[in-house]
Amino acid sequence: QVQLVESGGGLVQPGGSLRLSCAASRTVFGISAMGWYRQAPGKQRDLVARITSPGSTNYADSVKGRFTISRDNARNTVYLQMNSLKPEDTAVYYCNLHWFYNDYWGQGTQVTVSS
Repeated sequence: QVQLVESGGGLVQPGGSLRLSCAASRTVFGISAMGWYRQAPGKQRDLVARITSPGSTNYADSVKGRFTISRDNARNTVYLQMNSLKPEDTAVYYCNLHWFYNDYWGQGTQVTVSS
């Protein structure tokens, strides 16, 4: 059993930056993948970025060059640095952990990009 606690969401103007954090309640060892998903009202939940235990990453085309996912194993934490934010980035962002054939989800954090 793993709990994921998210933080860092909020209201930001277009062009601004936010950093989301997701802290796991225990050490995540072995083969695993952690990712950030987002869901806007009336839309499906889509992958934003993913990072594997070896450190490889992949991103949705819409965020490439603007968002960076990283992982601090010593602190059991994954981050999403979001730069050059656009109104279309507005959504609830969910942290995900895939580990030992299971999926764990954070509680979600609201990101709103608006003037």
